[in-house]
Amino acid sequence: MAAITNPKRLLFINAIALSLILHASASSSTSAIPPSISARTFVNGLLQEEYQGESADVFGCCTVPVECTSTAADASNSNDTTCTNQPQYSRALIGQMPQFTTQQSLEALSSSLAAWNGGSGTWPQMSLASRIAAVQSFLSELQSKREEIVNVLMWEIGKNLEDAEAEFDRTIQFALQTIRYIQTSDEFGIKSSNDKTRLFTSRAAVGIVLCLGPYNYPLNETYAALIPALLMGNVILMKVPTVGGLAHLLTMEAFQKSFPKGVVNLISGKGRTTMPPLMESGKIDVLAFIGGSKAADDLIRSHPEPHRLKVFLQLEAKNMGVYMPDLFDGDGAMKVEEEEMVLKETMAGTLSFNGQRCTALKLLFLPEGAAEQFANKVARKVESMSIGLPWEKMADGKYSQITPLPNKSRIEYMQALIQDAVSKGARIINKDGGKVLGGQDSESTLMVPAVLYPVTSKMRIYEEEQFGPIIPIATYASLDSVLTYAREGKYGQQVSIFTAAANDKSDQSKVATLVDRFSTVFSKININSQCGRSPDTAPFSGRRSSAMGVMSVMEALHEFSVPTVVSYKDEGRNGVVVDGVEKMSNFMQSVV
Repeated sequence: MAAITNPKRLLFINAIALSLILHASASSSTSAIPPSISARTFVNGLLQEEYQGESADVFGCCTVPVECTSTAADASNSNDTTCTNQPQYSRALIGQMPQFTTQQSLEALSSSLAAWNGGSGTWPQMSLASRIAAVQSFLSELQSKREEIVNVLMWEIGKNLEDAEAEFDRTIQFALQTIRYIQTSDEFGIKSSNDKTRLFTSRAAVGIVLCLGPYNYPLNETYAALIPALLMGNVILMKVPTVGGLAHLLTMEAFQKSFPKGVVNLISGKGRTTMPPLMESGKIDVLAFIGGSKAADDLIRSHPEPHRLKVFLQLEAKNMGVYMPDLFDGDGAMKVEEEEMVLKETMAGTLSFNGQRCTALKLLFLPEGAAEQFANKVARKVESMSIGLPWEKMADGKYSQITPLPNKSRIEYMQALIQDAVSKGARIINKDGGKVLGGQDSESTLMVPAVLYPVTSKMRIYEEEQFGPIIPIATYASLDSVLTYAREGKYGQQVSIFTAAANDKSDQSKVATLVDRFSTVFSKININSQCGRSPDTAPFSGRRSSAMGVMSVMEALHEFSVPTVVSYKDEGRNGVVVDGVEKMSNFMQSVV
């Protein structure tokens, strides 16, 4: 067996590789033990621990060694090849997910309708201060599940330990920030006047929210809609994602202890079985969907009165990185003083969580004459990245930077994009790019990232969102071609501009022109930094097929509520009447 020449790279493309990866880290803890989550449901306030209906096995993205069932001698005398010199692996069974029928989904909807009760239910009629207290109780209960949820995130979607912990913690922080905003803002109980008219303005719930989150941030992205919607008094029907859904099964006790029955109902199973009937009922008031645009369109079309359906969508993106000519010397080499910053942001932007982020940099535009040298530098960075299982610490004390993809279909899609690009003239610049550790035919989903160069408009990767560990690098002769790509593209979420224009007004002017042009194409323009959602207080949205609605601490509250006014004329005894009403009204009650 070859020696490991670089402790940060465990790149052994054979079955033994996975054994090394599984056992290399002495710091691996109980996180290396697969979770076992039983099928359970939560509908109408009832937690059914032992679900009796149909359920589907959920397998982790990480493979584990299995015990041989026969000997090599047995194998030589039959077609049985399970036991040879090579270690055997299998994807770990980590849980079961209930598969709701159409009828069960409609029963969950009935529970939501009863909890909403035309807006007169306990939850929507509760004071905002009381709803805040309930959400705070929920967050406290959720904290007790942190370790279990983090472990499930690692095993089901391959998020490394540090990132899984960060997702949980950021989710809690977002919720607390949202509560603090409500408590300190003056928009939830504004008193104003216009001539003799006196006004009290606050925000009230919309109705029943159908909430569908993604697999890559199943907790954080889902709760970025769910928490504001709950605080505003809405009732939630949550569709648990098919991949990444086990974490939600661990939250059911917290929901049960914190909210009146029917305020939150969880639905799991096949989306095509469970979702269309809900939309076709016409009883869904808000669609909060984070995922693909085609699925969003299908759901919206299913509603019999789409004009009254409030829509909150966070969809795909093909975020560009634009590298200005001022970053490079005349021979195409990157300026030394800029290199560290640019490469750091580029690597984080392209490969954080294996590139499985809507905000990832998914196509890099480099000036002709500088692109190849840049591609080689990126390739060397990729080759130095640690590749392993989510809970492993490498020699540098950091957790695996590249981890398994959630399933084989993601591997197949990545390799199809790579093969298409290579067949049309692109090269894989980094060693072993696109290869699967453990072997192509194994159950492993641990893929070495691929740096593709040169990428052209003839290739699928030029337009399609890869949502995975591929770094496509294209060239431009003029920034006009970059602007054309931006204007004519399907998506419009974010862009990153990298520049060294610190002192040169001419270079600054070019960047300013890009900012102005991009301001009507993208919702966020990043200068010398990767694309990203943070901070949560900043608006997060998109144009065209990337989003409808705005996600942030403040804007999400607006998305899931309606400004509602109590008005009276300052005449006679009206003032006394309204003073008395205000003291008794939950809607008009002070938040603090």
